[in-house]
Amino acid sequence: MTARRVSVVAAALALSAACHQGSTSNDVAAANAAPNTLSSAERAAGWRLLFDGHSFAGWRGLGYDSVPTANWVVENGTIRKIANKDVAKGPDGKRLPGGDLISDAAYDDFELSWDWKITPAGNSGLKYNVSEELSGGKPTDGSAKVSHEAIGFEYQMLDDDRHSDGKLPTHRSGALYDMLVPSADKRLAPVGEWNHSRIVFVGNHGEHWLNGVKVVDYDLGSPRVDSAFAHSKWARTKPWYPQKRTGHIVLQDHGDEVYFRNIKIKTRE
Repeated sequence: MTARRVSVVAAALALSAACHQGSTSNDVAAANAAPNTLSSAERAAGWRLLFDGHSFAGWRGLGYDSVPTANWVVENGTIRKIANKDVAKGPDGKRLPGGDLISDAAYDDFELSWDWKITPAGNSGLKYNVSEELSGGKPTDGSAKVSHEAIGFEYQMLDDDRHSDGKLPTHRSGALYDMLVPSADKRLAPVGEWNHSRIVFVGNHGEHWLNGVKVVDYDLGSPRVDSAFAHSKWARTKPWYPQKRTGHIVLQDHGDEVYFRNIKIKTRE
């Protein structure tokens, strides 16, 4: 094992241990804090906001230079995905283009936290390790045809009981979508109430947390992850999918109404 690999693994293990030790206090603090703010302790630790609570600064539509505001709106300190059935129509009577919301910046090693709530039978997710180019997000020929779906790792957000995806273990809330099942002891808030989630992604190590409980733990390149990928929907067409990259953060447009707030990130050097 190279010195570089040893240092990356050590960093991942150290961050994982820190998350485990402080998970309960961090989630309690997040629940009690004013939305979309950073405490002095968070600032000192290197956290910064990815959503300021009142604008789309730092975000745009996948494949666009601006936000498709017919599909996304900042409302009462949240980012709200407008349900497709409610999306405004253009002069031709068709719904205006939407698509996933992507961060301007891309990130390598990081810890990310956010709050979310979903509507009955809702389906959404937060994606990471996303390459806009590999997703087909920006056309190269000057055409207006773009992809509206980011391809990358997805932290699933779902009404497990009412949405049909809840029948599939790898599609339930907290899962690494279509690959890894969340732990059985997860604590999911009732539909319409806020959940607090966190992702740790350092080196090849990843973790999903939901309301203070670690629900997914994985290492890219391990037999377990390689097997999960081989049985996933991307195995035949996207062999690059499970590779670590400097990627964007994405809020998914799955057509349903969902709310995001308190989106915070701490990067690792």
